[in-house]
Amino acid sequence: MRAQRIVDAVGRTARLIAVVVLLLTAATANPRPASAAEPGLGTQRPAAQGPAARGTTHGSAAPADHCLQPAAGNAKVRPGGAGRHDPNELAPGEAAERDRALDAAYAERVGPGPYVLPHPGAYRIPVVVHVIAKDRTRPGGNIPRALIEAQIKVLNDAYSGRTGGAPTPFRFELRRINRVIHPAWYPIVVESPAERQMKTMLRSGGPGTLNLYTGLLSEGLLGWATFPERRLDRYDGVVVLAESLPGGTAGPYDEGDTATHEVGHWLNLYHTFQGGCAGAGDAVADTPAEEGPAFGCPTGRDSCAQDPGADPIHNFMDYTTDACMHEFTPGQVRRMARAWRAYRDR
Repeated sequence: MRAQRIVDAVGRTARLIAVVVLLLTAATANPRPASAAEPGLGTQRPAAQGPAARGTTHGSAAPADHCLQPAAGNAKVRPGGAGRHDPNELAPGEAAERDRALDAAYAERVGPGPYVLPHPGAYRIPVVVHVIAKDRTRPGGNIPRALIEAQIKVLNDAYSGRTGGAPTPFRFELRRINRVIHPAWYPIVVESPAERQMKTMLRSGGPGTLNLYTGLLSEGLLGWATFPERRLDRYDGVVVLAESLPGGTAGPYDEGDTATHEVGHWLNLYHTFQGGCAGAGDAVADTPAEEGPAFGCPTGRDSCAQDPGADPIHNFMDYTTDACMHEFTPGQVRRMARAWRAYRDR
């Protein structure tokens, strides 16, 4: 919050200087973080991670000296929050390339036979939560266990259809809480060397393990995530504002649906406003086209009047407030399930 007030006071030039200083500090600081693990709700520990693969935004293999995959189109922002190009936004060509890669990976792993949607709860996703903090206080990021357990319940309610949308085959099981005191990683700066270092050191499990990082975030962001890829990258995971968890202080984004939204990206969903009113949009036939993100809860909004249907403001993949969003569509469920079989079910 103090960094944002400085930005407001001294303008864009000072903001760029501050960001550069922060990134240089994070890149050079190398103290070992203090950490403590808590068991989750289940009894099984995540499997040890396999070899990490570094990749490009588009998912093809890259030499080891390339940058790790950026958040690339998977962030959620507050109204007017991001001071730069939204890292959630994909160009139409990027989205089309990702969809071709998904089709190829699915055909390779599953085959050309007819698609059968798994039953609800068929895919159990182990969750490792990394609580990133600057000190041991809640204002310093050290949120209580109760918020994390409430977040797992929100995810299961949303993905089971209990909030009103289509049920999905995904269920989430908290396996471990990893508390990390490391001021150089706080706040978590999107696409920074410090974020890369943090994830490289902390990520655990295979492609199907959800690594969820909480903390104070940069640039007014509520969260961001990575898309699934053919090869596991240690950058893989979801980052959310700590106080956006249920019972947090980030109202009206304090009911846990920032994580619901970002996990949707982790399972290969685009924003409902991807591509605006033209083209393939979010590659899901049953989400009406939407010119841009909706904030608040603008009932009746129809930004693509030439296309059928009002804007999907109640969809988890829009930008509306938590109280407004409550559903995935059957088409989104199918897309997530196909991506799971292609990329994460191993």
